[in-house]
Amino acid sequence: MGASILVTGGAGYVGSHVVAELVAGGNRVVVFDNLQQGHAQAVVDGAQLIAGDLADRYAVRSLFAGNKFDSVMHFAANSLVGESMKFPFRYLRDNVSNAINLIEAAVEFDVKKFVFSSTCAIFGNPERVPIDEGVSIDPGNPYGESKYLIERVLRWAEEVYGMKYAALRYFNAAGAHPTIAIGEDHNPETHLIPIALRAAAKQRSHLEIFGDDYPTPDGTCIRDYIHVCDLADAHIRVLQALETRSCQYNVGTGHGYSVREVIDAVNRVAGVDIPVRTAPRRPGDPAVLVAASDKIKADLGWNPQFSNIDTIVETAWSWARSHPDGFLVAAAAE
Repeated sequence: MGASILVTGGAGYVGSHVVAELVAGGNRVVVFDNLQQGHAQAVVDGAQLIAGDLADRYAVRSLFAGNKFDSVMHFAANSLVGESMKFPFRYLRDNVSNAINLIEAAVEFDVKKFVFSSTCAIFGNPERVPIDEGVSIDPGNPYGESKYLIERVLRWAEEVYGMKYAALRYFNAAGAHPTIAIGEDHNPETHLIPIALRAAAKQRSHLEIFGDDYPTPDGTCIRDYIHVCDLADAHIRVLQALETRSCQYNVGTGHGYSVREVIDAVNRVAGVDIPVRTAPRRPGDPAVLVAASDKIKADLGWNPQFSNIDTIVETAWSWARSHPDGFLVAAAAE
């Protein structure tokens, strides 16, 4: 019999892919999601979905009182870097206070393992690239700051109450599940690959590049794109590591692609030539973010299988073509 695992934000993009892997592994999975960004249709059969908000302390406590959880995986958060620069207090208040509600309830009900979806944004403009776990933490935006504050809360939950935690600082999640009908569907969509695919499908007139004067070979930002199924595998592996210790890992491929290189991959896979326009830089965007994932590979035997840029785009393109309106297709069919 598998473990009993609570997944907050499990109806969202990364969370839903992790839930699919947990269910496939024979675990009992409860998804807690307010469905503001998540989709009920993204929760695979075999997982229980409970609609609720982490801001509601009574609902969170009732969730734990009614279930015996072995572990918690926390994905639910406001997660847009640009938006966090416009509304910093929303991010600092909601992300942190909601996480504290969850962590406090987990401690009260004696849950000893907690996996946290953190971010590379805690490193801001890093002092070296690829970014290893020893790089100085200096968040470049309120979103990254909120995630780092939650890491600190978890540190004290371990120190005072003995809760083991993992913080996975990952980079640009991308792609879609190759065999299950789940993928990336945000409203609004801000991520490069799905936006580029919408342009490829002529759902958008063009694609904007935010800044072409960065200190990179082609002037556009470079990011480490990691397939969402490889991320899910990292979460499963780190859950096992928490039997003995807490840990923090940077999770990426170690290879970055510029915005223009991603556009080239979309053009190649989709057989199109996307119209492109240049727009001003977005506040808070570092020039280069690439992970050094040597530590998680050595410790946990993790090795990304799907994170070649063409494979990422191919799976995302397959999802986009079968779900041109995202999960609205599935909702309409019900």
